[in-house]
Amino acid sequence: MNVLMISPGYPAEMAFFARGLDAAGATVIGVGDQPPSAVPQIAREALAHYLHVGSLASGEAVAAAVRAMAQQVRLDRVECLWEPYMMLAARLREELGLPGLTVAQTVPFRDKERMKELLDAAGLRTPGHESTETVAGVWAAAERLGFPLIVKPIAGAGSADTYRADSAAELDAFMPMLRHVPQVIVEEFIDAEEFTYDTICAGGQVLFENICWYLPRPLVTKQHEWISPVTVALRELDAPDLQAGRALGAAAVKALQFRDGFTHMEWYRKADGEVVFGEIAARPPGARMVDVMSYATDADLFRAWAEAVTQGRIAEPVERHYNAASIFKRAEGAGRITGYEGLDHLLADYGEHVAAIELLPEGAPRRDWRAVSISDGMVIVRHRELSKTLEMTERFAAEFRLRAG
Repeated sequence: MNVLMISPGYPAEMAFFARGLDAAGATVIGVGDQPPSAVPQIAREALAHYLHVGSLASGEAVAAAVRAMAQQVRLDRVECLWEPYMMLAARLREELGLPGLTVAQTVPFRDKERMKELLDAAGLRTPGHESTETVAGVWAAAERLGFPLIVKPIAGAGSADTYRADSAAELDAFMPMLRHVPQVIVEEFIDAEEFTYDTICAGGQVLFENICWYLPRPLVTKQHEWISPVTVALRELDAPDLQAGRALGAAAVKALQFRDGFTHMEWYRKADGEVVFGEIAARPPGARMVDVMSYATDADLFRAWAEAVTQGRIAEPVERHYNAASIFKRAEGAGRITGYEGLDHLLADYGEHVAAIELLPEGAPRRDWRAVSISDGMVIVRHRELSKTLEMTERFAAEFRLRAG
């Protein structure tokens, strides 16, 4: 099977999906705007050919280049796992007559208002919501929905350009920061714990499912630099308090007619037990969550995704052996990384349960914590017992420090 993969080297995690396709037996053809020399080695080794285009944002030029290539080599699938170019992938599928999400089917995964309209029609609980392209429209929606509320891009990803307002004064204060966003959705704020529901599907059937627990919820980590964001992939998906969210996720995937590949959904569980849909994407989660899920299962989920989209199955059973958690560390201070504190004694206590450590080297400039999820360092821990996993996340969050200056 010949698979055209859009942007196989960027963001960095895409390289592992390219490798997964190659490992699953596909012939992988990449198309991207990275110079060939900038494509990560992992991706380069997986690619049979790389079509370099000036800009993936130039849809007409990319489509023309792909059409020309398709006259020389048969293409069986078009895959894109990066949010900005999912519509491009859908367009190419339609033009080439290939299976996968069409443009019409892709729109609800990119347009949060349309997404919620379809799920409302399916009888699923979503936050109160309205979309608008004007400042006046935001204020009108706030008048109808009340405070607190959330304002975010209609086609955004993650928590980028997402703001909470508890009052008219707070709404007025952040409105200038949204001037570059052409269309926003204004939503009822749901005061609750936040989870994910992630799947790998084939033929409309869920082959693998995952639930992650955000500690604290991403909107909070975006507001406070000192927080070490934690994401826990839970081992016991049959736990009673997860069943309503699990059912909500499966119903959302079905309502949006998703068939093949990864989905990533976020949902809320309120103190009274009510579950509320957040949003869903027809792609894998970012922020290294696929790695966390792989450590929880001792499986290569990049390859499992590739098998699902190319073969309609996952070759080996995927079992959940551990709770696995990522802890992202933000350096204290500005400038360049100067050192680390607390890691040695934590490794002495928990070393056998530490699955991965990735830290910026000393001398490297620290990252902008507002712009990236992965921060300046990452630790992944795992344990069969949830209480022990949470103990480790709390200690790494509190006791391990990166310094910058």
